[in-house]
This record gives sequence, C-alpha cells and structure tokens, in this order.
Amino acid sequence: MKEALEPLPGPTITPSAQVSIVVIAFNDAVHVGDAVRSALAQVVPEGTVAEVIAVNDASTDGTGATLDDLARTEPRLRVLHRAENSGGCGTPRNDGLRAATGRFVMFLDSDDVLPEGAVGALLAAALRHDAPVAAGACVRRELPARRDVPWQPALYREAAVYDSADAGPQLVRDTLCVNKLYARGFLAEHGIVFPEGRYTYEDFVFTARVLAAAPRVTTVPDPVYIWHVRRSAAQQSISLARNDVANWQARIDAHHTSVRIFLDAGHKALAHAASTKFLDHDLRMYVRELHTRGADYRTEWWRLTRDYLAGFDEADLRAARAPARWLARVVLASPAPRDLDRLTQLAARPGRLIPPYAEADGRAVWSADLPEVELDALGTKPMHRLPVTIDAEPLVGPRSTLRLRVHDLYGRLAAAGPAGIDVELRRRRDDRRGPVHTAQLTADPAATGTEGCWTAEVVLDLAALIERGSEHAADPEPWDLMAEVRCADGSGFRASLRATGPGLRRRVLPSRRHLLLLAQPYATTGGALSLRVAAGLRSVWRITARRLGR
Repeated sequence: MKEALEPLPGPTITPSAQVSIVVIAFNDAVHVGDAVRSALAQVVPEGTVAEVIAVNDASTDGTGATLDDLARTEPRLRVLHRAENSGGCGTPRNDGLRAATGRFVMFLDSDDVLPEGAVGALLAAALRHDAPVAAGACVRRELPARRDVPWQPALYREAAVYDSADAGPQLVRDTLCVNKLYARGFLAEHGIVFPEGRYTYEDFVFTARVLAAAPRVTTVPDPVYIWHVRRSAAQQSISLARNDVANWQARIDAHHTSVRIFLDAGHKALAHAASTKFLDHDLRMYVRELHTRGADYRTEWWRLTRDYLAGFDEADLRAARAPARWLARVVLASPAPRDLDRLTQLAARPGRLIPPYAEADGRAVWSADLPEVELDALGTKPMHRLPVTIDAEPLVGPRSTLRLRVHDLYGRLAAAGPAGIDVELRRRRDDRRGPVHTAQLTADPAATGTEGCWTAEVVLDLAALIERGSEHAADPEPWDLMAEVRCADGSGFRASLRATGPGLRRRVLPSRRHLLLLAQPYATTGGALSLRVAAGLRSVWRITARRLGR
C-alpha cells in the first residue's frame, strides 16, 4: 500500500538513531575533501552525523594523504586504506559497511556531495514510519555549467510510504544506492551487500537485493544527493564511459541479474517493472548515442541487444512507452544495424519519428520492408505525446532566420489543423527563458497523404541572447530551442527541433550592440537543434585562438 504523506513536525531522535556515511574514493584528491566535508556538515536533530568512513581504494595520487589530513582534525572521520585496488565500487562500499557502527548507513561517492539537510530529511522519515529504507530526490548537476537535472523526478514529487516495493513497482526505476538511507540491521539480517571486485553497475544489483527483501520504503521530496556530471573529465565515471561496447554488456548483465533476483524472491511484478525500465531508460539512452559509434561497436551492440531482447516477454514490450517498444521491435526484427538516424531521433527526449511514414494493411509500420514492426498507439496517443518531427534549418547571417517544417503523422496533425508555432529559446545552464519567436504555419501543397507538412520561418534575434557583462565569457553560451504548435481545434503540443541543413557551422557576425557575435547552430547527440552564442571582440578572438591552438 502506498500512502501520501503530509509534512509533520520532526520526531525526537535518540542517540541510537545515528548515521554512518561511507565515502569511497580512488585517485580523486581534487574532490574527495568536498565530499567528506559535505557529509561531516550534515546536522540532524540530535547534533551531527555519528561517523564518516572514507575508504581509499589504493589510490596512487594524493587521495590517501588528503583523507589522513582531514582525519587529524576531525575525530568523526575514519579512514580505511585498501592495499590493492578493487577495480570497482562494490568492494570499498562493503568495506565501509562492515566498519560502520551507526544504526543507519548512507553511501557517498568522492566526486559528489550531500546537500544541506539531506541526512536529517531521510532519518526523520525512516524513524517516523519505521522504514528500513528512506529515499530522496537526487539532482544530476552538469559541471561546470551547474545545470541541475532531477533524477527520476516522478518518484519524489511528494512524500510517501510503501509497505513494500510490491506496492510501488516504479521504485525499481531508481537504481541508485547513494540517495538512500538504510537500516544497517536490515542489510545484515538479509545478507545484503554489493557485488565484489570489478563489477560495473553494482548499484543495480544492490538495489534489487534491497527491494527483493520487501522492506517498508519511505520517500521524501527533499534533495538528498548531488550527483556531479563532469563530461570533460580526463577519466569518465562509469555512467558516462559508454564508448566501449563492454559497458553495454555490463549493463545488460547487471539488469539480467536484477531481474533474476526479483524472480527468485517471488516478485514477478518487480521483475516486470525492471524489464520495462530497461526498455524505457537504458535501451533508449544507448540508442540515442548509437550513430556516434564506429561500425564495429554498432554491430556488436546490435547483436548483444538482439540476443537479450529475445528473452523479453511480450507483456514487457507492451508495457514500455511507445518509442521504446518500437525501438526494441526494430532491433528484434533486423539481423544487422539499420535506420540509425531514425532510431536516434526516436530515442531522443522527446522522441521524433522522422519520415518516411509507411503503412501496411491500413496499419502504421516502421517501414515497407519491416511491416511486422507496427507503430501501435499512434492513433490513440494524445496530441501532446505524439513523436512529431519539426525540421529546423538555421540560416545564420546579418538577418538570422530559422526555416521550420512540421511533419504530419498519419493524418493526426491534419485533423487538428496546425495554425501557428512559437519557438522558444532557453539557456541551458539555468533554464532561463529567452526570446520567443512566433509565426503562422502554412500547409505545403506539394506534401500530401502521410507526408503532409506545414512550413514557417522565424527571424532570430541573436543579440538578445547576450546579457550585459557576458562579453568576456570564456565559452559560448548554449541555448536549447523548443517549439509549441497551436492547432485550429484548440489542441497543441511541444516538441524539440530537429537540426537540418548546411547551416550547422560557426559564424562571426557584425553587431551594432556588441561589435561582433559568434554564433554556432549545432545538433545535440539526440539530433535536436541548439545554439551557442558569444559576443564582443575580445571574447570572439579568445575563443577562436583557443580553437586554432587545438
């Protein structure tokens, strides 16, 4: 049973209700101090966190010395030094778990931090509801831009309690172990530990073991973990190091193990939910990047995926969202990689189904040569959930414009009557809303049937994107573009723009306001149109010189 909760006054917390925070680190001297300090700074109603246990996984840089220096002035910090590197995250976490003495335990990675109040929010919820597991909101913070993206936000919109995970199968979608507080006695009673050694995605398996033990779980909407995403780091984190197909194999193995854990414990609903999550999240994420990989990667990825998906039940496929199950069915129906551009666009968020639009026996299908892959639900999806494609061709110059082309989807748009379009720009680092450009849509008389479309053109005011004082920015400011289409029948929808045309290149433009503008329209990994803009003579010169130096 799930119960929605109202905020209540904090409970009285006894000294036995203390928290141990396990921080794991390997060659991360630059960041580990911030992680440890964020853990030590946690204040709960009884005073402070009982202990922070930092596990140095045989680092070869200054990580160990940094931790030892902190421990000399902080009695609550205990440092464990491993003699040999474990090759993964599971073993050092298990070391910290065995050393912990608190009633509850949390885990923290050395390159992340805990926000203020994280432990207090989780501990209060765990004690109030006698829950061995308390979970809270996690934020993925893109650095250096400091752009925050919520992780699995639907799970943490409101406080709730579940008598077990069977009452909330959606809990399997959050495979993180770090945004949760665990009763140490519960973990010990059920023998729950992380996989040892060089095991990628060890948190998938740990989380499955936790949920399969059927604890009461409470969730809070408070942010309790800040996951730092450093895409430009010399050594990528496991979650970002996806350019080797072995990473995909490891993800499949971890997911398969998780499903087996649920089935062996008799939790068929959780196994089903985990399989659906794999399609909606994991498969879609990797397909979105597939066009950026080499031929050998694509061939092996396709083989691995096809073999794995062959074991999925039809019920698992049908439970996934329409874009995800279409992707899966294309892979299952094709012995070799194909239609990578279409697959990439469909896997984007939001998804875009690009032409051609084929039919077989009156059914919408993927293509004429794959009539068995039906695009089911296209006729019943609400307008705002349709994977509509809007092509956008940027023409950057003295008068910068955007040529737009809205594609019909098997007559769904034609029936609604697209009439107008608003193109909105949002600054990526803080989601600040920029200019909105409006235009009327005109039906293209040359496009008929399933290939019907509407066109428009808007003028872009690039100078309006530059704030006062930003002329000396080190890098161009990224802006994302979204469109909102208004229809004659009163309906409408939002969609990202698909980057098209030869204008996806950097241009230096004269500007009355800023002397010079540097503008670069480009396609994101998922194919959406975005725009980088910088201004001022010094800024443009510095950026150009730096790129020439590379």
